Amino acid sequence: MTEIEFLDWLTFEALREEIERLTQVTVATELTNLKATYSCNDAQNEFDWGRLLLAGSMLARSSQREHQEASLRIATAAVALDTDSSVRDAGAMLLDKLSNHRAVVLSQERGLVAPNLEARLGVSMRIEAYKRKFDDSVLVEATGKWLGVNEFQKEFWTGASSENSWLSASAPTASGKTFLVLQWLLDRLITTDTSVVVYLAPTRALVTEIEASLNDLLADDKTINVTSLPLAEKYLSAAAGVTKTIFVFTQERLHLLANILSDELSVDLLIVDEAHKIGDNQRGVILQDAIERISRSNHKMKAVFVSPSTQNPDELLQDAPIGTDRVSVDSDIPTVLQNVILAQQVPRKPKEWALGLVSGDSSIPIGVLQLANKPAGLRKRLAFIAAAAGARGGTLIYCNGAAEAEEIALLISQLDIREKTDDKELLDLADLARKGVHRSYQLAPLVERGVAFHYGNMPALIRVEIERLFRIGKIRFLACTSTLIEGVNLSCRTIVVRGPRKGRGNPMEPHDFWNLAGRAGRWGNEFQGNIICIDPNDESAWPIGVPKRSRYPIQRETDAVMTSKDGLVEYLDGRDIESLSDLEGAEHYEQVGAYLLDTYLRLGSLANAGLAKRHDSKLLEKLDACLERMARKIDIPAELSIRHPGVSAIGLQRLLDLFKNYEGDVENLLPAPSESVDAYDRYVTVMRRINSSIFPVFLPDGLVPLHALIVVEWLKGLSLAVIIRKRIEYHQRNNKTFKLAVLIRDTMDIVEQTARFKAPKYISAYMDILHMHLLEIKRDDLIDEDFDIGVALEFGVSSTTLLSLMELGLSRMTAVALYEKISKDDLSRDGCVRWITDHAPNFEGMDLPNIIVREVLERVRPPRSLQEQFTD
Repeated sequence: MTEIEFLDWLTFEALREEIERLTQVTVATELTNLKATYSCNDAQNEFDWGRLLLAGSMLARSSQREHQEASLRIATAAVALDTDSSVRDAGAMLLDKLSNHRAVVLSQERGLVAPNLEARLGVSMRIEAYKRKFDDSVLVEATGKWLGVNEFQKEFWTGASSENSWLSASAPTASGKTFLVLQWLLDRLITTDTSVVVYLAPTRALVTEIEASLNDLLADDKTINVTSLPLAEKYLSAAAGVTKTIFVFTQERLHLLANILSDELSVDLLIVDEAHKIGDNQRGVILQDAIERISRSNHKMKAVFVSPSTQNPDELLQDAPIGTDRVSVDSDIPTVLQNVILAQQVPRKPKEWALGLVSGDSSIPIGVLQLANKPAGLRKRLAFIAAAAGARGGTLIYCNGAAEAEEIALLISQLDIREKTDDKELLDLADLARKGVHRSYQLAPLVERGVAFHYGNMPALIRVEIERLFRIGKIRFLACTSTLIEGVNLSCRTIVVRGPRKGRGNPMEPHDFWNLAGRAGRWGNEFQGNIICIDPNDESAWPIGVPKRSRYPIQRETDAVMTSKDGLVEYLDGRDIESLSDLEGAEHYEQVGAYLLDTYLRLGSLANAGLAKRHDSKLLEKLDACLERMARKIDIPAELSIRHPGVSAIGLQRLLDLFKNYEGDVENLLPAPSESVDAYDRYVTVMRRINSSIFPVFLPDGLVPLHALIVVEWLKGLSLAVIIRKRIEYHQRNNKTFKLAVLIRDTMDIVEQTARFKAPKYISAYMDILHMHLLEIKRDDLIDEDFDIGVALEFGVSSTTLLSLMELGLSRMTAVALYEKISKDDLSRDGCVRWITDHAPNFEGMDLPNIIVREVLERVRPPRSLQEQFTD
């Protein structure tokens, strides 16, 4: 019998029944309103702890997930159940042997294990513990201190610290990736000559979180700047060695900075978080283009890719420059127990739901959940089960859309008999929701009862505060959408889900499900987490059943589309169609087609591109022939088209032709400043030109006026609350019926999807082509070199003062609230600091929400006495 066979025998035969009983007990303790299948009244004597802990120490040596998980379950039970101190100490030592140091600390913080554990060990065990502590540590050179890590973290630190390398790291969601990456990043910045760092995150929500985490770690360190704004002066200062700067961007913002600098951008270190997103539809191409673009600028750039549980992390290293070391770090070792629980109604008893824990291909009965009310309807079913099982708090409810999240949160709030809160922080959040969105925004009364909802289009300041209050337990139930899959580091005790969807009603892929499940029981916060899956046998909810543990297959969107038979070639052959609205397959092929055309224009053949090594030469020849036919029609230079990833050069050429054939006053082609009375009409016209020439993106045509209006209001620097109020007033003036909740959500969606994504992408391209035309006809007097429409739209600013306020690290909501109180529109960053310092004593009389005041004081840090006035 081999060692692996022996450990398999221990796990699946010798200890199976005892581990199942341990599981039943430990999982049941996590849930409320449960009639447990197995009641344990004397955990100390009902289990053979000596035998279990000995077996656990053997299993801890294995590198296989099943063995490590069994060992972790034994250790967790020994610490968490009502056992005597010697068993708990042994459980803590087993956690230590698993390199699970955070769990040991957690057990001590919760009073489960007494302090000074090592002092209670015998000499030999103490020596072994010290050796493990040394082996499971890395040296932070900047401070000279040792940092305790797990096996994955140590391998990452070692691999990332080698010079001239690209590294791709993959590990489960709860393994402490982000924590370690940020620690390593700051250590490298401080101890090496690295000056310019770009940290790419897939969403603005994650950008906000990473920026805040870095600022917290740096505290008052003024030698390193952290910014999420694509500002040329920040880069030039870092490139000149005056400062060191970390740019925390989405891929779109990185392109903005590269455009501002005319590609004179040299990055020393690139970190790509959630790097598997390179395979996402639409934005995956923009990410790949961003990585390649800055790699071309500096072949010595160091790159680090981080992704959750991927099958092939080394895939991301294929495009590393020749001579670069390639390091792949792959781990699937669990750090917390994540219990997938199936919930099925007991026959004829709608208020009773049988819970069973998934174990391999079978399930272990946990007990029967007792609901307070009969759940009539699917949303009530989701809400009532979440309220019953997660009454201790820390409960996330996954919802398929913002409207469902609001409704589920409302239902849960009515099941809690508690009175409205008098907690100041919750009341401050309610006040911010009313003033920052609308006085009747449904979030406000919900948070007063410790319940909230969360979705991507919400204002960042509100969303971040919801996350903070959920982390500290003041918000007990949180109904959320797929934003939580996109990397926001929000942990919980329990996730409740039924028929999860992602995107436009598409069933969630197994790897996305397990990324979501990773939010349950984050390492260092909990010993275990629960994922309750309702109606697992309902095929309409779970078309392929509850997903088994799965890892992301990394495949670039470009590679996936290029191998889709002849669809791409046919699309490109028909791309110059007279009516763009008749294009078929655009959703699948437009972005990749634009990328391939740019690549061809830049290199003369796809055979010269890095992707050539991943594709058949005959396919490349066929695509080259197609792209050559397109290129013959294009006059615009390649260096202009590559400024606009995902925007087809053939569309840009059509726009240029339109400009050349325009017989009216050339000034009519220009958009007007947002403050101008004709701004709205001009943006309507610009959007329709884009639809007819570049790509039909602002649809349907009947809504172009609404989208143009919100874009103009966004550019003016109007607050979301004012934009919503104006829409309400419009409906009321014109006797149009509306539902307030729907209007609020729709307005948020237009702001995020049109004003902040589509408009910057396509209107920036429009302006570049127009500038080219103006130069050709000697009308460069009409070009405003100081105004970048892409930056203005991304951040919703049109004044120097507003941009300077955001440069301080303030959210747009806070910046706009202050800007409304400032008379000058040309204040620099230092000018804004002086204004805040001068006027902060009067903030209380300005009717600013306390959360906005707190953010200002945290970023600018005026006298301490003033900070205490608003934080006590």
